Amino acid sequence: MVDRFVCYFRVSTDKQGIKGLGIEAQREAIRNYLALNGGEVVGSFEEVETGKKNDRPELLQAIEKCRRTKATLLIAKLDRLGRNLHFISGLMESGIEFKAVDNPHANKFMVHMLAAFAEHERELIAERTKNALRAAKERGVKL
Repeated sequence: MVDRFVCYFRVSTDKQGIKGLGIEAQREAIRNYLALNGGEVVGSFEEVETGKKNDRPELLQAIEKCRRTKATLLIAKLDRLGRNLHFISGLMESGIEFKAVDNPHANKFMVHMLAAFAEHERELIAERTKNALRAAKERGVKL
């Protein structure tokens, strides 16, 4: 039996979405995975949205497509799915299978660890952004 996949691609900013930055790298990673491992793509979803939000329309459609077709959600990296440990854990408990091609053999424990690191990185990104904006404002840059 051939593995069935629903692909999900996400970037965080409009700039990344408009220029194709990030999305094309994700597509390439998934193409390479499929070339090596085979499988049938039964759906593909793409969006420009922050990983903080859990109610992303395209992701919700991708998950529903997985349920209907009994497919595995295929992502390039776990942080493309989200940077929220609770959300990732909930998805794992929901019965939806997902695979990150940068770590395709990760077990549940490893996925929990990677999700915790992704959430921590999200917090660090927010702190760096606040610090950079504060420094720019102090230099007189109008925000």
